[in-house]
Amino acid sequence: MRLNALFPTRRALLAATLAAPALRPTGAAAQAFPDRPIRLVVPFPPGGPVDTAARIVAAALTEELKSSVVVENRSGAGGVVGTDAVAKAEPDGYTLSFSSTGAVAVNVTLLPNIAYDPRKDFAPVSIVAAVPSLLAVNPDLPARSVAELVALAKSRPGRLNFGSAGPGGTPHLAGELFRLRTGVNITHVPYRGAAPAITALLAKEVDLAFLDLPVLLPHVREGRLHPLALTSAARSPALPEIPTFAEAGIDGMEVENWYAALAPAGTPPERVKRLHAAIAAVMARPATAKQFTSQGARVIASPPEEATAFIRREVERWAEVVRAADVRLD
Repeated sequence: MRLNALFPTRRALLAATLAAPALRPTGAAAQAFPDRPIRLVVPFPPGGPVDTAARIVAAALTEELKSSVVVENRSGAGGVVGTDAVAKAEPDGYTLSFSSTGAVAVNVTLLPNIAYDPRKDFAPVSIVAAVPSLLAVNPDLPARSVAELVALAKSRPGRLNFGSAGPGGTPHLAGELFRLRTGVNITHVPYRGAAPAITALLAKEVDLAFLDLPVLLPHVREGRLHPLALTSAARSPALPEIPTFAEAGIDGMEVENWYAALAPAGTPPERVKRLHAAIAAVMARPATAKQFTSQGARVIASPPEEATAFIRREVERWAEVVRAADVRLD
């Protein structure tokens, strides 16, 4: 018997070495993910409700994934700049968007030339949580209920105004729905974020405002603003005494600003599933869930398939509202 029949040649050893990676289980690569930091891009300025939620999630994910998850704020154009950056990022699971209703589901109708399509350019990981808008008025306004506000607005057509965190966001659209459902003539005054809108409401530059519940809660609890109604389907544990719009006699006012974790389209499905599993795990933690629910948020953590279908429905829903209210960005 020849020796080379028992012992491999150098050429055979080299060939076996090169072929080895292809013989490994495909799950090995998925288990190794992530092995470097993940960027969580928030398309809004620091300090707002989306940014605050993203930082809670990022901190918990860093523990869960045993890899850094770093929040990066890339604001501009109502969330378009940062959201578009993620749509064009490498689809490897290391760049995610933590965005919201306006940037994902509304802008596609408001901005016909927008560079991304939320139905095609993303691999949704999860709808993480959602918060309703709260209608609040400055204490000097002689209205202590929705009915009184409607009566006051109709007695002063065109004279009352409402503030929002910017055009196209759910607080703005909640105000537009309010106009559609009640027939009142009130003027929209957009601000660059929730903080300046609250400042304007406190300074009585505007009469009322629709804003995400978490950012208004501290001022309501301190008695500096008067809450009238929530745009949720049920009352919030954070403000159990405040009615929903349905309870106040106005139907069709359900509006939630949901927070979505999105990967670029083409991201490997196993990485999307890994990311969702991590998000579901951290949102199931009592400490993390409490950070959301104490601020009036509803924890969701939906799987990718449900998130994808939900976003498609939301795009269609808000397109109808934008057209019916003739919302335009000047």
